[in-house]
Amino acid sequence: MPNFGLSRRDSVDVSDARQVNWKRGFFRVWMLFSAGWIMGWTIYLMLEGAHGSLNSRGDLIEVPILLFAPPIALWLFGLAAAWAIRGFDNEQ
Repeated sequence: MPNFGLSRRDSVDVSDARQVNWKRGFFRVWMLFSAGWIMGWTIYLMLEGAHGSLNSRGDLIEVPILLFAPPIALWLFGLAAAWAIRGFDNEQ
């Protein structure tokens, strides 16, 4: 049978496939979620400040905690989850 320019490979060579970099991918997802969290709360707090809701000193102390504590907690949880998953690795 003539070969009309098509290869006759029966199977695809998977050794050339790109490996997934999970660490970099999850870090980028965390960065996106953190940026969204901070931007969303910043806009909300700016609107509340324009209405005069942020009056006391305690309200201003809560702002950095509200903005940065959840992304940091999520990052620490990701580190702990990665540590736990590495515990199942057989290459020790």
